[in-house]
Amino acid sequence: MSEAVKKAASILEGVVTSDKMNKTRVIEVTKVFQHPEYKKVIARQIKCYAHDEKNISKTGDKVHIVETSPTSKSKRWRVTKVVKA
Repeated sequence: MSEAVKKAASILEGVVTSDKMNKTRVIEVTKVFQHPEYKKVIARQIKCYAHDEKNISKTGDKVHIVETSPTSKSKRWRVTKVVKA
């Protein structure tokens, strides 16, 4: 009787750093947090490979990416919207 509960996919916002591959974008996502002990604000960058079916995003664009099932060996994200060109 138990129904499968679907987990909400995480959505991130980042900047396209590379558009040299066909249908693949490298997105740099900056996460800002406060250190739990020292209370200093720290910014960390992570690099995500995202699938862009229509090649609409270019280097320097701000985009929204959503987590998906693996598309290839390294692609786990998909570009959903170009926020700012």
